[in-house]
Amino acid sequence: RTIVYLSIVYTIGQAVISVSSINDLTDHNHDGSPDNLSVHIALSMIGLILIALGTGGIKPCVSAFGGDQFDDDQEKQRTRFFSIFYLSINAGSLLSTIITPILRAQECGIHSKQRCYPLAFGVPAALMAISLVVFITGSRMYKKVQPQGNIMIQVSKCIAFAIKNRFRHRSKQYPKREHWLDWASEKYDKRLIAQIKMVLKVLFLYIPLPMFWALFDQQGSRWTLQATTMDGNFGAIQIQPDQMQTVNPILIVIMVPVVDTVVYPLIKKCKINFTPLRKITVGMFLASLAFVAAALVQVQIDKTLPVFPAAGQSQIKIINLGTDNATVSFGPSIQSVTVMPMKSTGYMIHETSQLQSLTVTSGNETVPVKLTEGNRHTLGVKNTVTGLQTTLLADNVTSKPEEGNNLIRFINNFPDAVNVTMGDTSFGMVMPISASDYRLFPGGQTSEVMSCSVTSQALGFGSAYTIVLNKCSGATLNVTYSEDIPPNTVHMAWQIPQYFILTCAEVVFSVTGLEFSYSQAPSNMKALLQAGWLLTVAVGNIIVLIMAGASKLSEQWAEYVLFAALLLAVCIIFAIMAYFYTYVDPNEIEAQLDEEEKKQIEKNQEGYEKQAEADSQM
Repeated sequence: RTIVYLSIVYTIGQAVISVSSINDLTDHNHDGSPDNLSVHIALSMIGLILIALGTGGIKPCVSAFGGDQFDDDQEKQRTRFFSIFYLSINAGSLLSTIITPILRAQECGIHSKQRCYPLAFGVPAALMAISLVVFITGSRMYKKVQPQGNIMIQVSKCIAFAIKNRFRHRSKQYPKREHWLDWASEKYDKRLIAQIKMVLKVLFLYIPLPMFWALFDQQGSRWTLQATTMDGNFGAIQIQPDQMQTVNPILIVIMVPVVDTVVYPLIKKCKINFTPLRKITVGMFLASLAFVAAALVQVQIDKTLPVFPAAGQSQIKIINLGTDNATVSFGPSIQSVTVMPMKSTGYMIHETSQLQSLTVTSGNETVPVKLTEGNRHTLGVKNTVTGLQTTLLADNVTSKPEEGNNLIRFINNFPDAVNVTMGDTSFGMVMPISASDYRLFPGGQTSEVMSCSVTSQALGFGSAYTIVLNKCSGATLNVTYSEDIPPNTVHMAWQIPQYFILTCAEVVFSVTGLEFSYSQAPSNMKALLQAGWLLTVAVGNIIVLIMAGASKLSEQWAEYVLFAALLLAVCIIFAIMAYFYTYVDPNEIEAQLDEEEKKQIEKNQEGYEKQAEADSQM
């Protein structure tokens, strides 16, 4: 019932999110934009809260409910179930990552056609509703364990009473008890105390685990940002940076059955006792190794990144738009540069103080130029019959374009103003010897410059270009490409090893953790311990937020190494904790408690009978 009711809440939350993304909901003037944004924000927040309640309620119960379907002697089948369960989660993630962007890319709307976010959110909501119907339909086939009251309240009250009672009897005149929870024995029965001991023992073991998730969940943040500085050209396919995240669920779908049916049996044949806690330890070590691999890739990427001017520096690139050589003199201490007609230099970086006397000479004309500190500049030079013309462009781009996109601008080298478009994007009217603003385009695509005709050139991911419009000869437009920011050269395929290592870590860590949490929990606390396992994921995300805000490291590779080192240290601590952990069989302990309770009842019954017999004799 918990799964059913909270799945309904989950579905409603997804439906509300879908509704919140409908622009036409408050678009009264039909301009394509919502007129009352606060309504959409409020609906989005309500939807997210309902989804949070739904997912937080069903996740620990679904895995525990699945484990309840197996008998005590079906341990192998139950372990297999948790592997299939985790595989199913990642298969859904894979389908979502592929299908949702396709749905979002569709155009929909009543008054104006825009990206179809309502469809992207609405389809998962509909599928969730269908899955709920399927789940309810199979209700008669399920093995249902009857709930035994609000276990969270019982556990909390028992722990609180034990602490309070221990504090009240802290004097040395009171004898010590074997465990601090035994101080609750005056009020709570032995069974509940024994069950809480088992749970707390496992929860204590979980304290180091959030560090694993702190690294694992950076796939969708740091690793995706890393992919934005890489080349996504896979021949016929252009992979966008966020699409690299599909590598993880794809590998999960492959690796889970391989590990379950091949790797683990081989390890068992080698007579290695690969216990659950050893698997979790290996998973943490592999995750640390994955971040070392990410750091090595980042070092190679950093070698290809453009250099931007620091404080007190200026950067300049010269484009010669004329038919005569152009010579740029920087000052007495810096060698002059001569640029051939229709050519350009790369960016040159100097101290701004050394560039105070910068002059441009072409033909018999000389023009002084003044640069501003800490900026990139492009200097366009053209010697015409009317004199030497220059245009100094402030290149306000201080980093590579995000998400692997391209930045493009145009310089008009025509004698007249030109209206420039590229694809569906208009750059407006560009005056002679002037430049348009940069416009953002999807990465890795070809440029289609529209003027008197079309010319195309493949653009790399994460690049910026200045395209000079020179002349129109017949039906052919003559253009020159000047590279402002070089395209990404390190291929995204180099991320696959780190994804592979992290996926292997996930398989041995996460699948094992689900099964371990179930196997070590008492019969009435299965979902409680599953919730404790899932809580480590949330704490891991909080760790990332804190460390990202507190980190003073300027180099991304250094941050990867820091995270790898921290997880390795935590892995060693966990290995020591795991060494001293004693596995328990909750069913066996509960059976012993049942036997003791039965004997106690029989003993009490005997006492009552003897007392009754003695009373009758009197």
